[in-house]
Amino acid sequence: MIHKLRRKFVLINMALVTLVLVIVFAVLCFSSYQRLEKESCDAMERVLLFGGTPPKMELGNRKPDDFLTRVPVFWAVTDGEGTFLASGGDNVEVDEEIARKAAKAALDGGEDEGILWGMRLRYMVQENGSLKRIAFADMEDELESLASLIGTSLLVGLGGLAAFFFISLFLSNLALRPVQRAWEQQRQFVADASHELKTPLTVILANTDILMAHREDTVERQIKWVENTKEEARRMKTLVDDMLFLAKSDAKRPTEIGGTISLSDTVWSALLPFESVAYEEGVELMSDIGGRVMCAGDENQLRQLTAILLDNALKYAGRGGKVWVSLRRDGERARLTVTNTGAEIAPEHLEHVFERFYREDSSRARAKGGYGLGLAIAKRIVDNHRGRIWAESGEGRTTFTVLV
Repeated sequence: MIHKLRRKFVLINMALVTLVLVIVFAVLCFSSYQRLEKESCDAMERVLLFGGTPPKMELGNRKPDDFLTRVPVFWAVTDGEGTFLASGGDNVEVDEEIARKAAKAALDGGEDEGILWGMRLRYMVQENGSLKRIAFADMEDELESLASLIGTSLLVGLGGLAAFFFISLFLSNLALRPVQRAWEQQRQFVADASHELKTPLTVILANTDILMAHREDTVERQIKWVENTKEEARRMKTLVDDMLFLAKSDAKRPTEIGGTISLSDTVWSALLPFESVAYEEGVELMSDIGGRVMCAGDENQLRQLTAILLDNALKYAGRGGKVWVSLRRDGERARLTVTNTGAEIAPEHLEHVFERFYREDSSRARAKGGYGLGLAIAKRIVDNHRGRIWAESGEGRTTFTVLV
């Protein structure tokens, strides 16, 4: 998919640039053609008007050079019947036979002006009584100039297209890098989600097969399979709920956060249920929550954020470990920190802990009952509140800090 997207990106860019270059060079060539045509017509008009001899000008007016031209022009005169009478050149010597043929071809055309492509001449006819005066302009220089301009335009255009092709390749790699990363993360997300859902489903199906194989037994005698099925279903429901939360958050446009709430009360309400959990796990839970710390946000999401960080800290503090929860005002924001003792997170893993399904030690995380979605949800909640969250680990402690 990424290769097709990159190819389409390059093709669209090249098509647009080619179109622009074609338009630019077409306008350039057309304007040059019009300029050369005007020079030839002006030269023929001067021949018809002055007979090839520029008039004398007054001092201070237009220079006589303004009436000179580089276009080779000549003229021919015929009578009303088209009989050739005379010819002459303005700035070129002309053979009388050529002038005779050119005059006949011009008069046969029946137009006042036009082009004799076979002889590469422009012509202009002027009637003067019973005579017809015909001016001719050689088109060789005009056609050579246009051919040179077209050739130069093609070379410049092809060179520009080649250069822009490599630029497009570079830009496509740069522009599609986030898309490629998101695509890989999505594929990994689907693979991991499928794997995590497959495990509880396999257990549930196995338990169901056991129950069906002992239909004559009572529920009481098979209660462990029923309870195990319920526990796996509960775990699967938790996983599905977490994935739905992330999916909805991804699809939802950023909205304004709700009104001001007491973050102190919210953290306290999330902390209290974990006191019994900490006691059972043999973990010392300590808190330092400042009074009346206010912030703008969604109370339910911030409570969930606190619960995720506390649950994560208690899991990895280990029996005999310690967990600290602190809430303080930090300028215009609130700072929430959750610290636990225990194994440190390696520096190369710190930047990945908020990725979905990411676990530093998969077997250890699964033994703890985790799916690797909790911190991803925490990151999403913080992003929804336009805040920051980061992790630090060292000296036997791991700290998660939130600024909202």
